[in-house]
Amino acid sequence: MKPTDSGPSLVARPDAADVPRTAATEPMDGSTFVCVARHGETDWNTAGILQGWLDVPINEQGRRQAHELAAAFCDSGFSCVYSSPLSRSLETAEIIAGSLCLAPPARHDGLKERNFGAVQGIPKAELAETNPVLLQQILRRNPACSFEQGESMDDFADRVLDAILDIAELHPGKRVLVITHGWVMDVITRHVTGLPRNAILNMKRKNGESLWLEASPQSIRSLRVLPQDRQDRGLSGTVRDDR
Repeated sequence: MKPTDSGPSLVARPDAADVPRTAATEPMDGSTFVCVARHGETDWNTAGILQGWLDVPINEQGRRQAHELAAAFCDSGFSCVYSSPLSRSLETAEIIAGSLCLAPPARHDGLKERNFGAVQGIPKAELAETNPVLLQQILRRNPACSFEQGESMDDFADRVLDAILDIAELHPGKRVLVITHGWVMDVITRHVTGLPRNAILNMKRKNGESLWLEASPQSIRSLRVLPQDRQDRGLSGTVRDDR
C-alpha cells in the first residue's frame, strides 16, 4: 500500500503528548486517529552515538519520560499501542500500555529506526574525525544521506508510511498510540506537510514528543482539530522531534 498525497497541511508545533481538542470524539468516517511519539531517552542519546537498528535500552530518564507520557495520555481513549521492536521503543510502549491498562504493545517492523549501516554504534565525536562530511549531513538530518550497508531514503520512507497505513487498516474508527523513533517521525512529518522526501527539516524531535495523525488505508494527514470541531473537513495539520 502506498499513501496518497493529501496536499499541503497547516503546520503547528505542539508540546509532547499534545492532544487535539474534544479528545472524546471518535473518527466519524472509518479513519483512524494515530498518535506517534518518540521513545524515551537512552544513554546513547546523551552520549551522541548513532543507534539505528542497534538495540539500546532506555535509561532512568527515559523511563520517567514514559511515565510522563502515560499520564498525559490518560484520557486519550487509545484502544491499543504499537511499537517498533527495538527495546528503547518497546519498553517505552510497555510502560505506557501498562499504565493505561491496555494490552501489551504490538510490534511492527515497519516502525524501526532507519538502518544507518556501518556508522551505527560510532560516536559522533569519532565521526567528526573520520568522516566529517557525513557527520554534518547526519547533524542536519539529511534524509538523502547515503549510509554504507544501510537503508536508502526511499526504502526507509516506504516502509514507515506503509506501517502507518497497515495500522489504520487494522483499526478503523479507533485511536492508536504508536511509539517509534526520531528519523521515522521525520518521514511522517515531511509527508503530512507536503514536503519532498529529501527535504531537510530545521527541527529535531525530543524524546517523548508526539504528533497526531488521521489515517485511512489510503492516506495519512496531520490532525490538530477533531472532526466535530472542523468548519472545513479538509482542515489538518500538526507537528514538532532522533534516533
